[in-house]
Amino acid sequence: MIQKIHQSEDGFSYTYSARQREDVQAIRQKYLPREEDKMAQLRKLDQNVTLYSTIPAVLLGILGVLLLGIGICCVSIASWSAYFIPGIVAGVIGLLIMALAYPLHKIVLKRKQAEAAPQILRLSEEIMKQ
Repeated sequence: MIQKIHQSEDGFSYTYSARQREDVQAIRQKYLPREEDKMAQLRKLDQNVTLYSTIPAVLLGILGVLLLGIGICCVSIASWSAYFIPGIVAGVIGLLIMALAYPLHKIVLKRKQAEAAPQILRLSEEIMKQ
């Protein structure tokens, strides 16, 4: 709520209540450019390395589980006797794909760590010197 309105030669000036002042400051903060501190940057880099190695492994694991599920359905439904052998093949392929998810995670993690290492080491050195 506006508490007082003052008129001067330059125009009007307003005085706001404390609550409105807090609201104005909160809204203003949303539009100011944010400066990340070095620790936040370091955490974000580390999180990105882990995230970008986890996503492909999880997607590959999901694909393997779906293929395994299709295989199990084909094998377990008695009326689908023509799909018994293809179901076993699909299930085994699904198991192999699931088994490849963890090595994929490790390979991508090492690659991303190697890419991010110079930046992470530089930031950690700067933080340690403070």
